[in-house]
Amino acid sequence: MPVAESGHDVFQAIADPTRRSLLKLLANKEMSIASISDCYPISRTAVNKHLQVLSDAQLVSSQKVGRETRYKLQPEPLLELQDWLTFFEQYWANKLSALKEYVEADHNDE
Repeated sequence: MPVAESGHDVFQAIADPTRRSLLKLLANKEMSIASISDCYPISRTAVNKHLQVLSDAQLVSSQKVGRETRYKLQPEPLLELQDWLTFFEQYWANKLSALKEYVEADHNDE
């Protein structure tokens, strides 16, 4: 399973729908915690905890700008997920191809 250098599992980080939504939101632009919190019906503390999980998995980074902290997407760990999913995509493509060949084969022993 893809694990970031920090030891946090990228799969665990994206398992939560709110965190997946945060990644999509941050894919568009860098945002402050206040701006991010305005987009969700949860407390700023809850948003901050979700961002910390994503940060631990190296999926987001933060930078202090004046008095606020701004977050942005770091998509590189998602490449590990893509590689993992590609492996299983090929696995299922091979299985479906074998099934197709079996179904289309001329079975004379019936």
